[in-house]
Amino acid sequence: MQTKLAKQREMGCGTLGAVVDGISGKEAYQMTARFKYGVPILLIGVVVVLLGVILFLVFQRGDEAVVETAVSGQTITITSPAFTQGSPIPALYTCDDQNISPELTWSGVPEEATSLVLIMDDPDAPVGTFVHWVVYNLPPDIDGLAAGVPADEQLANGGIQGVNGRRQTGYTGPCPPTGEHRYFFKIYALDTLLTLAPGANKAEVVAAMEGHILASGELMGTYSR
Repeated sequence: MQTKLAKQREMGCGTLGAVVDGISGKEAYQMTARFKYGVPILLIGVVVVLLGVILFLVFQRGDEAVVETAVSGQTITITSPAFTQGSPIPALYTCDDQNISPELTWSGVPEEATSLVLIMDDPDAPVGTFVHWVVYNLPPDIDGLAAGVPADEQLANGGIQGVNGRRQTGYTGPCPPTGEHRYFFKIYALDTLLTLAPGANKAEVVAAMEGHILASGELMGTYSR
């Protein structure tokens, strides 16, 4: 009996260090192998997930930098009769009520503009900037949008709607999990039409706009829950 136990301990030496009564050397070796290879694999998985999160956040912030550096300096004034700059957005335009887009008006679009782009997003979202609305190829001669823009890919005025952060076409209103968030309605005048199909996301639109922005403007409203 002592000889058998000694052999078991010998098989486990260098793996778990010792063999407990009732566990064979083979079982001890298997346990050690699972520990030896399982932990590194788990750590690699955690690192991959963390890198994915970091890249996602960098990408979300990075597309904003592309737009900001492309702006020439000309300013478009964008306002809404529903709220003023920096003031709360009425619940009517949020997920807590009808969740319709607010009326927007703008002025100061350069005469040489070929199209307009409208983007609404929330930089205070927990996982990075959340996109609420993307509209592109709006005609440059319109001076605003009425409230309640339908969730159609192609608008009656010729504009095209992309997908929001919920992967849905059109507008989705403020819906913060907690606290006060800021919501930016950003308009861009371009010297070209974007060759994008309906349903493009913000990143695709931002990339296509690079080098084509003539003027821009923004309106910021807040909402809290």
